[in-house]
Amino acid sequence: MEIDPFIFRLSIFILSIFIGYYVVWSVTPSLHTPLMSVTNAISSVIIVGAIIASLAGDSETIFNAANIFGFLAIVLAAVNIFGGFLVTQRMLAMYKKKKKIK
Repeated sequence: MEIDPFIFRLSIFILSIFIGYYVVWSVTPSLHTPLMSVTNAISSVIIVGAIIASLAGDSETIFNAANIFGFLAIVLAAVNIFGGFLVTQRMLAMYKKKKKIK
């Protein structure tokens, strides 16, 4: 009996969702900023791959699946990177000492 490759990959994807959820939510707040930095680095690698995927193919067929998914990956990874930077800036601002007004 052979396992369908789609079912095999889908089960790995679903398991990775659960593992990622429990790993991220078990991180203490003091480790949140370094975790966001690593996530931003991973997203930047995703953007490089998405640019390659969106530029794949002939110039005559610009609306094939690779181009559309590549563009979607660029947009989602960019939102993730910029949101991560905003969250990181906010977290770092919480640790700055407040100036006393005289």
